[in-house]
Parts: sequence; C-alpha cells; structure tokens
Amino acid sequence: MARTKEFDPDAALDAAMELFWARGYESTSTADLVEHLGIARASLYATFGSKHELYLRAFDRYLQATDSNVVGMLSRPGPALPAVRELVERYAHEALRDPDRRGCLVVNAAVERMATDPDTARKVEASWRTLEVALTSALLRARAQGELPEGAEPAALARFLLVFLQGIRVMSRGAPDEVRLRDAVRQALRVLD
Repeated sequence: MARTKEFDPDAALDAAMELFWARGYESTSTADLVEHLGIARASLYATFGSKHELYLRAFDRYLQATDSNVVGMLSRPGPALPAVRELVERYAHEALRDPDRRGCLVVNAAVERMATDPDTARKVEASWRTLEVALTSALLRARAQGELPEGAEPAALARFLLVFLQGIRVMSRGAPDEVRLRDAVRQALRVLD
C-alpha cells in the first residue's frame, strides 16, 4: 500500500520558489529547503527530484504567474498604449517598493544561472520572448489605432522596452534612487510619444 503525502506539494513548491527568489540557487542548500519547506529530505527528493529539478519547477511556477499577468495586461481590449505605459510604471513602482530587495526571479536567474545552466537559460529566454512578443503586439495595435505614428517600429520599441524593464529589475536588487528611476521612466516613455 502506497503512503500518502503528509504535505501539500503545491504549498511546498510555492515555499521553494520564495526561498530561491530570496536567496538564489547557489545560496540555497538542500538543508535550507528541507527546513523551509518543513518536509523530510526523502520526501523532497521523492516528490521533486534533485535541487536543480525543484528549482526549475519553482521557476516555472513564477513564470506562469508573472508572464500570464503581463500578457493579460498588454492584451486588454481598447487603447494599447496606456497598458504599455502602465507596465513600465508598474515595474518602477515595484522596484521602489520591494523592501526585501528580491528583484525579479527571471533577472536573478539570468544573472546567477544563465551562463552555466542551459535549462534556466531556455526558461529566461522564453520569458523574455513572451514579454517582447506581448509588447510588440500591443505596440502594433497602438500603431494601427493611431496611438503611435505610422513610422513607429513596434518590434524595435518592444526590444528597447524589454531591455529597459530588465534594467529596472536589476536596479531593484539594490536600493534604487527614486529620482534616478523616475527620470529614466519619463525618458523611456517619451519614445512612445
């Protein structure tokens, strides 16, 4: 007779995501995971496999929530440019209001793991592609609806905004200066005028 799990795997996965997000992959030991998740080492391995497999599953969980949220925001019916502006403002707001200085798990993974972990690199690139495509689609709609000039290049603007937004996320890991960030956002949004 198979034993039933004595813990909620979804709750454990959420807890692992939070720990990896706060500490990073390398600074999180298996012992840290066992303690933080409140499960036995054998249960951790039986349910999630290795630390690396757990990290990838936790990262997927983060991506599902954040990527779908951004896509939903940028694909709302109606004028498209306000949603793009709102997204840029939201990134800045979150950077300034992140008391734990965790930043973004995608950016953290890119900085820590992308060069050495092909699985993480694929996930980071997929997330960046999702954001770029969502921005391009919104900017194409904005141009078609007359919110952007006919000569605007939605794909190039989307790539610029992708890089700019990831830069905001990098700065959020430190103590971002509000004046610096607000000035940068104001300048970045001018490309949409």
